[in-house]
Amino acid sequence: MTGNSLPPVNLTDSGRPVLLPNEIECFFLSGVDLLSEDEPNTWFPHLKSGLLILTTHRLLWLPDAAVSASSSSVAVPLASISHIFPHKKSLKSVFASPRVRFQVSPSPERGVASSGSRSVVATVVVRGKGDCDAFVSKFWENWRGRAWEESESATSSSSNAAARAATTSSSGIYSSDGTVRMVGVSGILRKEQEMWESTDKSLQDAFQDLNALMSKAKEMVMLAEKMRLKLLSGSNSQTNTTNDEEIGSKEEMQELLLSVGIISPVTKESAGALYHQQLSRQLADFVKVPLERAGGIINLIDVYCLFNRARGTELISPDDLLQACSLWEKFDVPIVLRKFDSGVMVIQNKSHSDEEVFTKIKVLVMKPDALRAGISPSDAAMTLGVAPAMAKEHLLSAESKGILCRDVSPDGFRFYINLFPEIDRDDMYLVKDQGIYSSWVRAIPAHG
Repeated sequence: MTGNSLPPVNLTDSGRPVLLPNEIECFFLSGVDLLSEDEPNTWFPHLKSGLLILTTHRLLWLPDAAVSASSSSVAVPLASISHIFPHKKSLKSVFASPRVRFQVSPSPERGVASSGSRSVVATVVVRGKGDCDAFVSKFWENWRGRAWEESESATSSSSNAAARAATTSSSGIYSSDGTVRMVGVSGILRKEQEMWESTDKSLQDAFQDLNALMSKAKEMVMLAEKMRLKLLSGSNSQTNTTNDEEIGSKEEMQELLLSVGIISPVTKESAGALYHQQLSRQLADFVKVPLERAGGIINLIDVYCLFNRARGTELISPDDLLQACSLWEKFDVPIVLRKFDSGVMVIQNKSHSDEEVFTKIKVLVMKPDALRAGISPSDAAMTLGVAPAMAKEHLLSAESKGILCRDVSPDGFRFYINLFPEIDRDDMYLVKDQGIYSSWVRAIPAHG
């Protein structure tokens, strides 16, 4: 890797690449070598046996052990590619690994900083299974599409708009064309009205038909993200005079916008044979926020609904979700799939300790009221900060460990502290003056 001038790729905890704004993954190839046809000491490194991801902006190369070797992951910006050589087929190529050749021209403006200015011909050698023809077709399409220029123009236009706004604000009551500007309160109201009219037009265009909706989906996600950030900044700066109803409506809006969608969902079309592997990594990144809100454990059915809602039209089946979760054992991710004795399947953090949960349950069930009347799953849910269904599973697990006893009545399940280990078999009527039994005895008179 000496002399490597390619920009590095940042990875998430699950080994997924961190994408640029508006960047979308388009194709995956496994077992790929990315080689330079020039001398080994050139600025373009020799990369052996990794995962190649084609996006709208870059070629991303990740080694097989990408999670532990994130520093080895590199990117080739499509802007730095000056030529893609036609994919030639011959009798020799039938028995050899498919190859795709392209020319890279180093330039800081194009994202590749190199001490030398000489262009390099690079070769993609596909040693794994994958549709090379489909990759070449998508490679040509993305390179000619030049999506990175749209991002740059959007950034520059926003900067120019800000500069024009600053100039206008300091130019008095007359605009650049000689007309009188709207200033003061009326100007603010007029500006707000124009903004809402523009937003309303975007929504009408988006819902005109299915094709328009698909083309506007990414714009809607970006708009929702901007609104979410504005709400978050507004909630941080709000004063104490804000009433509870306004705070509640803002929190509700934040909840809706936070789950608006994933800009670049992994699909079978783009990932091919790597579909479940990449889906598993993307799911591991997605589920972090729902897990934090749910107290470190969440029902698999809830994850299925949340994940499909975030993917929009690219829905997955329950079997795909289950297979993606089962692959977490092979990856170094901080979450696991767990199945309770009752058959309920959940996703939980590895740091979610059963011993810690049992300790909280034991403290709850030892309170005087609980010693007399027991606790319900709802009581445990409030203490543990999880859903009642999950709290019931924890209580049943505590019962299997001998911590609790269960009473089933028409009112439902009630759980009590297990007193049987405290009873002396040789003297059944002995009243102990210490331990759990003593606490239970002291709580009984208060009931009478």
